[in-house]
Amino acid sequence: MSDKKERVVIVDDHPLFREGLGQLVNHDLGMEVCGEAENARDALLVIRNTSPDLAIIDITLKGSSGLELIKSIRGLSIGIPVLVLSMHEETLYAKPALRVGATGYITKDQTAEQIIQAVRPVLAGEVYLSERMTASFLKSLTSRGVRSIPRRLDRLTDRELKVLELIAGGHTTPEIAEKLKVGAGTVDTYRARLKAKMDFQNAAELQHFAIRWMHERG
Repeated sequence: MSDKKERVVIVDDHPLFREGLGQLVNHDLGMEVCGEAENARDALLVIRNTSPDLAIIDITLKGSSGLELIKSIRGLSIGIPVLVLSMHEETLYAKPALRVGATGYITKDQTAEQIIQAVRPVLAGEVYLSERMTASFLKSLTSRGVRSIPRRLDRLTDRELKVLELIAGGHTTPEIAEKLKVGAGTVDTYRARLKAKMDFQNAAELQHFAIRWMHERG
């Protein structure tokens, strides 16, 4: 069994908070912090130089926005999941964060155990939101028109429907790749096609729709 630890970059403009979060990552999560930054410019340099497995980012940074940083990370050639850990209320910032490329959102007033519960699924390629925000996403999807769902599903190929089923089952990209005997990059391509054909803006909308679709199929 490999002893290789998952590597994490922390981006926050409060040194004491970075230190505390670093201790949580290194000890409670059994991972390792490979870099820190207090602003977007330094964060991009650290990420380029270290190629981490996960970036934990605050919305408010020195001289810049965490949302803009997430956009810039998505523009890099390396795919890195991003968990937003912020003091800002999730009802205001979770959806914008996921729309620009984050894969999870949690507020700083949560316990260490809750933060750990958020890190693990995001690192595994899943979307993490609180139960309240998950319900909000489902409600917004419903308000966009359930009647249009069958029409949009008709656009999907058999393989895309299979990927949608696996997403609904909570499988991560590596797990889907293994089941379908394809590369992770191919699965990412399927995910992108699903979002485009179903008119979803981000991975969270896709995942929540997939879960609701499977539930309605019974």
